[in-house]
Amino acid sequence: MKTVGAVHADHTARAGHEERGAYADWDELVAAALLGTERRRGGSPEALLDEAAVQTLRRRAGLRPARARDIPEAAPRDPRPEPPEAARRRLARLLAGRAGAGGSSGRRGAAPDLTELLPQWMAAAVRHGYRAPVALVPALLDAAKARTDLRPHALALAGSRGLWLARLNPEWRFALRGTAGGTLERPDPEDREGVERLWQEGLFAERVAVLGAVRAHDPAAAVRLLRTTWGTERADDRLMFLDSLRVGLSDRDEPFLEAALGDRSRNVRATAAELLSALTGSALAGRMAERALACVGPDGIDPPAECDAGMLRDGVVKRPPAGRGERAWWLGQLVEAAPLSCWRERFGGLGPAEIVARPVADGWAEELHAAWCRAAVRQRDARWSKALLGSASAPPAAGPGTASLSERAKLLSVLPDGERAEWVAAFIRAHGLSEAFQLLGVCVVPWAGALGRAVVDALDAARQAGGYPWSFSGVMGLAERCLDPADASRLEALTRAPGDLAEPAEPAAGAAAYWEEAFQRLASTLHLRAAMLAELAPPT
Repeated sequence: MKTVGAVHADHTARAGHEERGAYADWDELVAAALLGTERRRGGSPEALLDEAAVQTLRRRAGLRPARARDIPEAAPRDPRPEPPEAARRRLARLLAGRAGAGGSSGRRGAAPDLTELLPQWMAAAVRHGYRAPVALVPALLDAAKARTDLRPHALALAGSRGLWLARLNPEWRFALRGTAGGTLERPDPEDREGVERLWQEGLFAERVAVLGAVRAHDPAAAVRLLRTTWGTERADDRLMFLDSLRVGLSDRDEPFLEAALGDRSRNVRATAAELLSALTGSALAGRMAERALACVGPDGIDPPAECDAGMLRDGVVKRPPAGRGERAWWLGQLVEAAPLSCWRERFGGLGPAEIVARPVADGWAEELHAAWCRAAVRQRDARWSKALLGSASAPPAAGPGTASLSERAKLLSVLPDGERAEWVAAFIRAHGLSEAFQLLGVCVVPWAGALGRAVVDALDAARQAGGYPWSFSGVMGLAERCLDPADASRLEALTRAPGDLAEPAEPAAGAAAYWEEAFQRLASTLHLRAAMLAELAPPT
């Protein structure tokens, strides 16, 4: 390799004194390289390269160091405790193993999936009130960057230190969106002056966060805060702020929501009407009940002939979706927004189950029952939800309310936890797992007792029927996250000893070995979940 002096000597010898400095600056040198050296008198590729070498050295040698940045302020103190040492080690292993978990092939093997154990560890740590170990906060933010589903718990664990780091690293900027990650500290909900200052001066995400905190602490104070700037907010922001009133919704919110029915934005008006209809004693609910009762009764159904100005103000959407008739569309909206309590008197004192079981003439049953389903979910009415669900053992298409599994899942979400689990367990015993995925998704975790037994028994029945475990991959994934760890012993009883497991290289080897492998993975995951929960338990 030539020394700098040799390069410069060669350059001088070839180009001569008159060619030195032929390129006035670096930009001219680059232009000559792009356009071609033949355009310059006496230019040659060799001379260009020699000049580039010399100028590169000059540029580097003459570079002045930039001014050092100011040392950032120290990260705010997080008073929460770190998890116990065993739990910290577990988190480090989960974070280290998340990138390589799973593999590229479709077959998972018998090892637990670390990518699914990580969110469970994080959720349990948040419930215990821990903060992330200091050394693991960067890895936690990296994991949250890669998986959006991890972000709520990851940011909760990272706390103020995570936001401090996010301001210093553009890769973690996501942590500053949707949180109070701006320049102002989130005040205590009781700090009226601090709340008002953040509400007036903060970023949109900060304002959403502080409004939610105030709403959870004092619902009426949140409405008062919202009134102070309501008239000057953008329509999209008004909609977001209004949506925060779902938490702690009560009759005291009615005056504000009633006024919002006259908002300039159609979406804001629709949300206000939806919230008012959930308040069954509101004036809007009364107006909707009057309209619905005029259309539906024991003698039949007569849907509205027009959508008048009053209906429009109360949130009824005039134009139906494609394929829906106008009158049926308006009827569904009226029934959905009417208080369910109004139907007892209308049907001669009958209860929800008797009303739903009545025949409906002229083909209106599906429209009417679907509207009652939406009303039961919106009003969180467990008696109506149970009536519309009907018997879990009945064929889904023969249900009294709806055959839609997604609508049934919404109705189930209204029932108390125990009743919900019992209904889904009975459904699985009667119909198996093929249609149970959405229903299982609304059941509380862990799936203990009858529900856990029903899931394990149904998986065993699927194995005995000769199916393959990947046909139930959705339920298997849910089971890994949701089954009670106490069910691990029942799963182990369904498998051979690990040393006896044959490697099923070809499908012809049969489905049994694949099931044994799947049950081993499921049992191992449950054991790991039990160990994780024990490690996170606060020391006594």
